[in-house]
Amino acid sequence: MSFAYSSIQTREEDGVLFATLDAGPLNLIGVDLVRDLVSLVDALYSDPGDVRVVILDSTSPEFFSAHVDLTAIPQYTAEAAKAGGPGDASLGMFLHKLARVPVITIAKVRGRARGGGNELALACDMIFAARENAVFGQFESGTGALPGAGGIQHLTRRLGRTRAIEAITGADDFDADLAERYGWINRALPDAELDAFVERLAKRIAGFPPAGVKAAKRAINDLTLPQPAAVRSDSATFLGLVALPETRERLDHLANRGLQTPGDLERHLGKAVAEFPG
Repeated sequence: MSFAYSSIQTREEDGVLFATLDAGPLNLIGVDLVRDLVSLVDALYSDPGDVRVVILDSTSPEFFSAHVDLTAIPQYTAEAAKAGGPGDASLGMFLHKLARVPVITIAKVRGRARGGGNELALACDMIFAARENAVFGQFESGTGALPGAGGIQHLTRRLGRTRAIEAITGADDFDADLAERYGWINRALPDAELDAFVERLAKRIAGFPPAGVKAAKRAINDLTLPQPAAVRSDSATFLGLVALPETRERLDHLANRGLQTPGDLERHLGKAVAEFPG
């Protein structure tokens, strides 16, 4: 099976597909990246070849994925819709499909994974992160919206009610150590050890009989993943909230300060969303 994309670098080795996001310095989840992710997931469902495990990481040392492209929500939503059927035209429903893909998926995070970028990582089966530089966050509440692509569903199940409320309504950044302590991620590892650890685990799993691994994942998914109706509801609420005047005002304020461009605002977005004047 050939995996070739414009915004994802790929290579295969010993049953492991290394898929590295390469969609600009911020790895925004926009039209091109969603199109390639949809194609990748479709291939993993229809004809994965020898692939048993996928490792998802980033070419950028600063951004696993900053968030969705807030200037292209209808466009990337249209691309995400190609992964599902009627009623499933949302990034959330595409990521729900990713969560159920019949191989094991591992997010290896260096730098920032916020908003939709964090939701992409949460849709993977496991998350391992560099202790020195990984940052996680759902900043949407700071703009007047909410996580609309699975963040509420996954974080509530992983963190519990009170910590999920802290993480989502507080809209702040979580470093890798705190994310590990809260149960947001599997482990925080020293940056120098991250690659070898994840590759070793991936190849270990890829070497097991695939029928048992698939059955185990399917059973765990049935116990832990949200129902599609809940994902659709979050997506619809997000789209309604981002259209409100107050939300647009806050997003415009952030855009004027450097949102969606490499720089200090994106590096410290958890702090920036609380600095609205007035």
